[in-house]
Amino acid sequence: MSPARSWLASGRASPRLVLAVVFVALLLDNVLLTVVVPIVPTFLYTTEYEAAKSSVSPALPEPTPAAPGAPPLPAPPRGCLQGEEFLAQENTRVGLLFASKALVQLLVNPWVGLLTNRIGYHIPMFLGFTIMFLSTVMFAFSGTYTLLFIARALQGIGSSFSSVAGLGLLASVYPDDAERGSAMGIALGGLALGVLIGAPFGSIMYEFVGKASPFLVLAFLALLDGALQLCILQPSRVSPESTKATPVSTLLRDPYILVAAGALCFSNMGVAMLEPTLPIWMLQTMCPPQWQLGMAFLPASISYLVGTNLFGILANRMGRWLCSMIGMAVVGISLLCVPLATNIYGLIGPNAGLGFAIGMVDSSMMPLMGYLVDLRHTSAYGTVYAIADVAFCMGFAVGPSTGGAIVRALGFPWLMAIVGALNVAYAPLCWLLRSPPASEERMAILSQERPVHPKSYTPKEAGQGTRVLLWNFSYGYRADTASPRLVGGRISSPTTRIWRLHSFGGT
Repeated sequence: MSPARSWLASGRASPRLVLAVVFVALLLDNVLLTVVVPIVPTFLYTTEYEAAKSSVSPALPEPTPAAPGAPPLPAPPRGCLQGEEFLAQENTRVGLLFASKALVQLLVNPWVGLLTNRIGYHIPMFLGFTIMFLSTVMFAFSGTYTLLFIARALQGIGSSFSSVAGLGLLASVYPDDAERGSAMGIALGGLALGVLIGAPFGSIMYEFVGKASPFLVLAFLALLDGALQLCILQPSRVSPESTKATPVSTLLRDPYILVAAGALCFSNMGVAMLEPTLPIWMLQTMCPPQWQLGMAFLPASISYLVGTNLFGILANRMGRWLCSMIGMAVVGISLLCVPLATNIYGLIGPNAGLGFAIGMVDSSMMPLMGYLVDLRHTSAYGTVYAIADVAFCMGFAVGPSTGGAIVRALGFPWLMAIVGALNVAYAPLCWLLRSPPASEERMAILSQERPVHPKSYTPKEAGQGTRVLLWNFSYGYRADTASPRLVGGRISSPTTRIWRLHSFGGT
């Protein structure tokens, strides 16, 4: 075997390279998601409002020179836009355009989840790349609201394939719960980095180079991602799940999965409402230059990147339910503080707190969704991560589509107050995820395999490394071997007989 083929063979068996592929896919998806945030409002204003105004306005006479000694006329503040009524209507139109991606993703996600269970994760991942590339090119050359809307909706289809297949693939290659949590945190770091880069990159490129430039750069990077997927994932191979997946309808009746999905939805709804409304509110109240519209999201992006990587590890130790509950409370408080800002510097604190708190929730709930299906259903992850992505998209669909209408009816401060209070009110529900029980069906299957006799233990014995195994609601999957090794509370050894065990001791 040649060295190149040998490297490819080892790479395809490496969970770390799979993690790298998913990281890059989420990165590019979210750069495209946020790069349009500072571009679309001013692009539509320039192409529609100013063009219409110039076409109907008669030629103005030359201004007469001021009288000698008269004070000079004050220049209008830089960055302030005219047309209050147009800007008010644009809140709704921009919100609908941003929401179109999430609305399409909502419709496609369940079908992608079923598809991954039948043909595996590799082909859907590559389809996601292909559709994302087409969407990016369309964004570059779209000059009307309708074409931008279609490009955004097309992105939703590609994002559905990439997100559902990518997260399901990670859950399958990282069966250990602790390792899975860390891997999910790193993958969500790619999402965070995409959000971090997107808005500032879009605003700077749009102002100094032109509208098409950021999208053409992204299209080139997407081609590199496609080459990486061809090398690592073998997208021509059909590899269905070895375990029959639990139906989506059954998962949607599970109250613990619904609570986790709700936490993902409401926490992300806050930043989703900010995306279309914050730039326009800044234009109306702060009169900022164009580049500041994207930079306003920079603190949230940086803190989200820190939060996902930090709590991908810490959440499993402190309790994912507690991490998520604290995160949702901080999301609510941060949103309440956003309207208090009078300039871009006043947005740094609230936006940084918002991003960090959403990172806490996402890095806790994403691995918990995989753990819940291990514990209460069957270990096939496509459908549960379709539900997780649906919850995420619900926030990004309901948020922009209703946020603009609420701003027009009540004002931007009331919008922040409503969604902030909603997050604070939902936070206590995360307590229900503190100790989810195993399903009765799973318990019956396990009890038929072999009886397990619980042993008592003392903290002293556990501290000395005595392995004590008890039936509990925090179960793991692994094999029954002569001398299994416990890693992160789960047995790490070749699967010969499935057991659900909870370790209170060491190895």
